[in-house]
Amino acid sequence: MGKENSSVLPVLQWLNRVVSEPHYLLHFLTFFSYFVIRCSATHILAPHLIHHLLQREIQTLLVFAVLALIKGVREETWEAFIADALFLAKICIFVLAFTMDRRLAIWYVLVFLVMHMLTQQPPFQGLGTSSKLTPLQLESLLTEGNTTRLWLVEFCASYSSGCIRSSQQFPELSITYSSKILSFGIVDLGLFPNAAEKFGISLSGCMGQLPTYILFDNATEVARFPELDFETTFFHPTVTKGLLSRHFDLDRSLLEYFNVK
Repeated sequence: MGKENSSVLPVLQWLNRVVSEPHYLLHFLTFFSYFVIRCSATHILAPHLIHHLLQREIQTLLVFAVLALIKGVREETWEAFIADALFLAKICIFVLAFTMDRRLAIWYVLVFLVMHMLTQQPPFQGLGTSSKLTPLQLESLLTEGNTTRLWLVEFCASYSSGCIRSSQQFPELSITYSSKILSFGIVDLGLFPNAAEKFGISLSGCMGQLPTYILFDNATEVARFPELDFETTFFHPTVTKGLLSRHFDLDRSLLEYFNVK
């Protein structure tokens, strides 16, 4: 029962956010509008077109189910899975609307563009054991001698889809690896864009540097992800807890802490 409750809880939390978050609510209303239009079209379209539309709906639903299942297995967080599912659903709605009427498909494209400009998917709300920091607070913590020796800092922006998709990874990583020698911090470059230049981070979405993770040792940068390299700038792998743990060798840091303890 405990495992069943733990698996159902994220679904219930997401359903609760559907009615409270504009991003989810607008998507739900847009997708629901197709069913309203579809019922109305039954009385207008020719029988052979209705039959063709029904076949296309069955095919589209099967393709969506298969792709959503594949994404559900591959993705590690609900934020990433929901983003993928909504994107697939938009494609499905466009295909079905195009089958029904090309003008309707164009209207859906316009609606999706307006939704993209007005709303964005909310990131994961938890912080784990990490702390939200301003650039001044970060600089103070790195230079003070009474704090932990190592700081792993996530530089993100609330408008970045990449940051939203990976927003759950860093808090969960902090729960596992926080210790007296390693602390975790988050700096929102959307609020403090001037800090991006100081730490050599591009705010351009096409550069693929959001989010950026930097490990500091006594105020000195010792490692970062993605690295300042042309190839990895454009083609770095998806952010996961395992990838960050290996890249920054966090298991060794945790082992050192237990040996000292």
